[in-house]
Amino acid sequence: MNPVFPLLALRAFTEVGRHGSIKRAAAALGVTSGAVSQQIRLLEERVGLPLFVRGRQRMALTEAGARVHPGLLTAFDQIESSLRILEAARGRKTLTISTVPAFAASWLVPRLGRFTQGHPDIEVRVEAAAGLVDLHRDRVDIALRHGLGSYPGLRSAPLMAPALLPVGSPALLAAGPPILAPADCLAYPLLQDGDRADWGLWLAAHGVAEDPRAERGTALEDDYLLIRAAAAGQGLALVPQEYAREEIAAGRLALALDKPWPARFAYYVVMLPESEQRPEVAAFVAWLHDEARGAASAQAPLQ
Repeated sequence: MNPVFPLLALRAFTEVGRHGSIKRAAAALGVTSGAVSQQIRLLEERVGLPLFVRGRQRMALTEAGARVHPGLLTAFDQIESSLRILEAARGRKTLTISTVPAFAASWLVPRLGRFTQGHPDIEVRVEAAAGLVDLHRDRVDIALRHGLGSYPGLRSAPLMAPALLPVGSPALLAAGPPILAPADCLAYPLLQDGDRADWGLWLAAHGVAEDPRAERGTALEDDYLLIRAAAAGQGLALVPQEYAREEIAAGRLALALDKPWPARFAYYVVMLPESEQRPEVAAFVAWLHDEARGAASAQAPLQ
């Protein structure tokens, strides 16, 4: 057997097995799909066994591939973790934070100056994207995720559970029928969350009988998009109270009805178990919780 260790081929095999797709593995590795295919072919030729069953939609591991994939996956994740430790040892403390655009723009970034003032030796980089990152693969130290808190293999701690409020553009509300009770919102176009669930839950929480209109309307995956659509007069939106406060103060939105309702989802601080041992990570997490507590205690009634 060739004594040269086929590291590139094994890396390609690991990523294709992780993603079930040559295209997605290539994107994760930053190379072309052809390069990944070639490495898989070279590895299969070397071991003399097929490692994948090629399907129309997915690359499935063969029995032989499935036996070795977990060990290789762990090994490459450990290599990545070791490299991060070496980079941290250079003395330059850096943190990469991943979160959704709405949370970054409306909550995190406006407060970030307070952290950098208190910790001038720590450089912070914020990545705002709607897609979830893979903390085992991507160079992200802390993810601020919006969900139910179940993140297997990761450390997670609740940061805040926003309450949702119905809002709309001042022009839309001035031109439409008065909203005196939650059921009156159904007379307006409703802007939906990605699951089309929030309006139905909000109305039910306030005693409104089930109505098919609660699930109709344009659906948007991100709170930032909901806010922009509502500000453009496209309908009423249920948005987190913290975001609504700033948009109302700026005159872009108006409160349709002062009836907050706790959202099903909360924001969580999520990281790899080993990351929380780094002093800069611990400092940022402690600061996040201090800011969340301060924001909760400082909330004033909406006008």
